[in-house]
Parts: sequence; C-alpha cells; structure tokens
Amino acid sequence: MKKKIAGLVEKSISACVAAGLMAESDLPYIEMEVPANPDHGDFSSNAAMILASRAKQNPRRFAQAIRDHLHDTEGILEKTEIAGPGFLNFFVKDSFWRQSLSDILNSKESYGRLNLGGGRKVQVEFVSANPTGPLHIGHARGAVVGDVLAALLRVAGYHVSREYYINDAGSQMDNLGKSVLYRYRELFGEKTDFPESCYHGGYITEIAREIAQLEADVYLEKNEKDAIAYFNSVASEVIMEGIKKDLRDFGVTFDSYFSEKELYRENGVNDLLTSLRERGFIYSDGGTLWFKTTDYGDEKDRVVIRQNGEPTYFAADIAYHQNKFSRGFETLIDIWGADHHGYIPRLQASIQALGHDKNDLKIILVQLVNLLRAGQPVAMSTRAGEFVTLREVLDEVGKDAARYNFLMRRSDSHLDFDLEVAKKQSNENPVYYVQYAHARICSILRLAAEKGMAKPSCENCDLSLLSGPEEKALMKMMAAYPDMLEGAAKSLEVHRITFYLNELAAVFHSYYNKAKVVTDDAPLSAARLVLVEALRVVLKNALKILGVGAPEKM
Repeated sequence: MKKKIAGLVEKSISACVAAGLMAESDLPYIEMEVPANPDHGDFSSNAAMILASRAKQNPRRFAQAIRDHLHDTEGILEKTEIAGPGFLNFFVKDSFWRQSLSDILNSKESYGRLNLGGGRKVQVEFVSANPTGPLHIGHARGAVVGDVLAALLRVAGYHVSREYYINDAGSQMDNLGKSVLYRYRELFGEKTDFPESCYHGGYITEIAREIAQLEADVYLEKNEKDAIAYFNSVASEVIMEGIKKDLRDFGVTFDSYFSEKELYRENGVNDLLTSLRERGFIYSDGGTLWFKTTDYGDEKDRVVIRQNGEPTYFAADIAYHQNKFSRGFETLIDIWGADHHGYIPRLQASIQALGHDKNDLKIILVQLVNLLRAGQPVAMSTRAGEFVTLREVLDEVGKDAARYNFLMRRSDSHLDFDLEVAKKQSNENPVYYVQYAHARICSILRLAAEKGMAKPSCENCDLSLLSGPEEKALMKMMAAYPDMLEGAAKSLEVHRITFYLNELAAVFHSYYNKAKVVTDDAPLSAARLVLVEALRVVLKNALKILGVGAPEKM
C-alpha cells in the first residue's frame, strides 16, 4: 500500500512539472510515514515540503498542486488532506484493507515473502567464538541475531549461507592445551603453578578428567610440547562439539564451519600478503609489516606481520574475507561484539584493497547482556568460573523464551534479560504474550469447527462487517507486515519483528477481551473468523523467522 501511494505521488509530481507548476528537478524519495494519530490518515508524506524547500516556494501551494494532479485510477483513496505546513495525509478506503485478508489467506506461509534480494548471494558469519570454552550469554545474543537475520534475508529473496569461523590457530589454542595438561597433572597429585593466562573454568578440569580416564598417567612423562598439542586437539574437539550441541538446542545451525587453519594451508596467508605488498598496500618498517589502512580512512596503519614473523589476527581476517569473496558471495555480513567497534575501519580498508566496494561488507555490533533475576543482577556462574553459559539459560527458560528475549532491543543497545520474567506465563513475558495470541486463535478456530462452522473463507462472507476500531487496526497492521519485513531486511534490524509482534498481539488481546469471534450472528462470525485466521497466519510466519514456536495450545 505504501508503494502504491508513493507511486501515485511520484506520478502527480511529474504531471505538475509537465504542467509548469514546478521546476523540473530530481524527484525526492517519496517517504511514506504512518501518522501516530489515526485522525491524520493512514499514510503521510512530506514530499511537497521537500520540493518547496528546494524551489524556495510555499509548501502548501506545492501540496495543493500534488493533490490536484493525483490520479487514483484504482480507487484506493477515500480522501487526501493537506495538513500543517504542507503534509499530505492519505486516507485509504476500508475495502482495500479488507482485501489484505484475502491476500494473506491465499498466500498462507508465503505471505510476506519478498524479492528484495533478487537471489543475491549473502554470507552471514556469526558466533565464531574461539573453541576454548562454552558459549556465554554474550555469544547467545549474537547467535540469535545472526540466525534470525539469515532467516529474514531468505524471506526477502536473498540466497543466504550461515557460517561459523573457528578460530583454531594461534596462542589461545596453545593456552587451551596447557590449561588441560596442567589440570591433568593436578589430578595425579602434581602441584602446578597454574598460569593466569590459562583457562580457569571448571570445564577444563572435566576434560582433563575424561583424558585421565582414557589414557591414565601416560602424559605425565611425555614431552610437554607434544602433550600440549594432544591436549589441545582433544579439548578443542570436545568444546566445539559442546558448542554445536548448545547452538542446535538454541535452534541455531550453520551451513558451514570454516577453520582458521585452512587459511594457512599451502602458505595462503603469506601469499596474499605478498600480493598486497607488491601492489603497494603493505610496507615494511623496522622488521614489521604494516597495512596502509590510513589510505582508506583508518586512524593509523595496522600490523599484519609482527617483528618475530608471526601473522596478526588482522592478517588472517584479510585472508578469510578474501576467501569468502572467492566463494562467490556478493555481500558479507559479520556479527561482532560491540567491543570490536575499533576493528571495523581496518577490515573495511582491507576489503577495498582487495578490490571490493566498502559496502560489500556489513558489520552488525551486538551489545552486552545484563542478566537479571527478579530485577537483581545474577551472580557469576560458579560452575563455569567466569560467565553464565548459554546452556544454563536454556536449561532454565527454554529455547523460545531465550531467543525472543535476546531480540527485544536493537542489537547495538544494552539488553536486560530477566530470567524470572522469561519464565512467567503472563503478559509481562513478551514471548508468552505473543505465543498466547496464536494459541487463543487456534482455540477459537477449534470452537468454530465444533459448532459446525465452515472454515474461514473470504469468498463466503461479508467482510464489510469488520468495522470496529480494533478490527480495522488489525487489518492495517497485517497489511503492513511485508513493508515491515522489507524495512527490517534493508536496515538489517531484526528487532523490528519482535516490536511488530508485540504490538500486533496487544491489539488482538484487546480485541479478544471486547468482542466475541464465535457468536450467534452467523455472518458476523464468518467475517471475524476470516480476520483471526489471517492473523494466525501472520503470527506464525513472523514467529517462524524468529525461530520461535507457534503453539496451538498453552
């Protein structure tokens, strides 16, 4: 509907230019807003004000010209009003809102699908936690943001691949092997000076105990370097399997897992850096190799090879992103923790040096989660040592509540997650509130079937009977669902879906408390059954994108 009315305005402006009422200039982007006050119409545009400002003319005169040349050939509009300094307010006929019900019931699970992406290949890389310990709640928020974004982009017409980058090379992996080895030695009574740089969580001791049960004391006498390599291999595999299981239980799966080690096979990283150096992007200073990221707006150049000959994380990231492009992905989306904000300019610089557009890489920052219990901060986990794990949260509140609550704010805003609220079966719990709307509708439909009423069908009922304020509001909101998804996909903002669902559920629950759907009035009941069945479809489709269940009973 937004696009249709925006198209009418655009054609009207062109007609005004042709009639000499406006100077020919670039047409403004026709922005359609939904007014906060429904008395101001269904949509509003400031196009006349933008054009008048450019021409230094009276905006109301431009608004009048646009209204006079508006040719509504489809008969969409009830009326168009000019308000304030030159806003154009558009009132859509109720019959067009009712038509959306037919669109929804005919489309069913495909309602809301878009061709925004046109099949463009997009890779979403997220979580990518080092396999040195279990996932914590910070990882969990990034996991659900990435997973839902991938689902949203698929609905929007993109060809999407989900990837987990396994950081399994470098000093952190050596520290993992040392950590398990030292705990292993302690199990056999040896006293060790456990380094601060090692991993202190209880899971390290659990892995050491498993190795001790399988291998006994064999590794007490082994060369430490060989022992560390073995313990590193075993521990990283055990931890990675645990991460995969936690993510599966969280409803998150990946199309591919990419090992950092792959980048170093056949001298891959060094060959790429040599190529970049030959092209003038990398220079040597004092035995260190630097990437000229300042050429692309970074505040300073960045090291890619240290003085000791070891590559930096940045060097590996350049190679990794080049590998992504070589696999045919046209747009790369990385989900990072907010503490990586300063890393963005250097990676964007490397993307441009590799010959790609800066905008081919999108980076979404995910802020920290404050875990609460009944409003009070949750103490650190005693079992995991330093953090609250995803597994602990899943075991306490379940997948659906965890996923939905992690999406209740913009990803770049801090999030308060209250465990007690997430478990409540009340309006305080947002996921319960939305799921209960779906379950209520299913209950209504079962009741109608028990009474022998026909399945909801637009062809066999009088939809003009849907004249109440909540009924009109629900139809308008459901008609706006594809627009909401398009906006969320363009902005890469998945929280828009939860905001939409919260508002939609609130209007439905208010309607349910005021009006009966199944009544003694057969024509009215038929129309209301169509309304709630359409609503059920929209709720289920949106919840599916979020990876949250749509229960039929609660």
